[in-house]
Amino acid sequence: MQALNLSLFEWIGAGHHPHSLLLSFATALAERGWWMCVALLGWVAWKHPTQRAYVLAALAAAAAASLAAHALAESIAAPRPFMLGLSPPHVEHGQRGSMPSAHASVMFSAGLIFLMRPSVRHIGWALLAVALLVGWARVYVGVHFPLDIVGGLLLGAVVAGIFRALQYLVRRFIFPVIARDDAATVAARLATPKNDPSL
Repeated sequence: MQALNLSLFEWIGAGHHPHSLLLSFATALAERGWWMCVALLGWVAWKHPTQRAYVLAALAAAAAASLAAHALAESIAAPRPFMLGLSPPHVEHGQRGSMPSAHASVMFSAGLIFLMRPSVRHIGWALLAVALLVGWARVYVGVHFPLDIVGGLLLGAVVAGIFRALQYLVRRFIFPVIARDDAATVAARLATPKNDPSL
C-alpha cells in the first residue's frame, strides 16, 4: 500500500520542479479552496430558508469529522511528503500527521450529507467536486499523500452514515413523541371549559 501511495504521489505531486502556473493554482486551492464550500453552504442558507436547520446540522457533522480527523492523524502519525524529502512544502504547514486529511474529511462529509437531501443534492455534487479539487491541490503542493485524501473520503462517508442513522432515529422515535405530546396538549385545551379560571 505504501508503494502505491509513493507511486501516486510521484505522479500527482509537484515534487522539486513544479510547473509555476499549476503551482499557483494548486496553492490557491490548497490554502483557500475551503472558502468555496463555505460560500456554497451560505448560498443554500440564504436561498433556501427552509434548509437552514439542515445546513447547521451538516456543519455540526463536518465539525465532528474535523475533530475525528485530527485525532486519527495524531494517533497514526503518518509523515507528510515534505517530511520525507519527497517534495518541498510549497505551502506553509506544520509537521503533524497526515492520515486522514482533515480538509478532505470535512468537505467530503458535507458533500455526502447534502447528497442525502433531494432538494439540495446539486450542492452535494458541487461540494464533492470542490473536495476532489482541494484534495488534488494538497497532494500537488506536497502536504498530503493521495491515500490521505482517500482516508478523508472514507472518514467523511462514516460521518455521513452516522448522520443518516441519527436522522432515522430522530424521525422514528423522537418526532412521534413530540407529535403525541403536542396532540395531547391541544386535546387538553379543547376539553377545558372556557369558564375554567385556570385559562
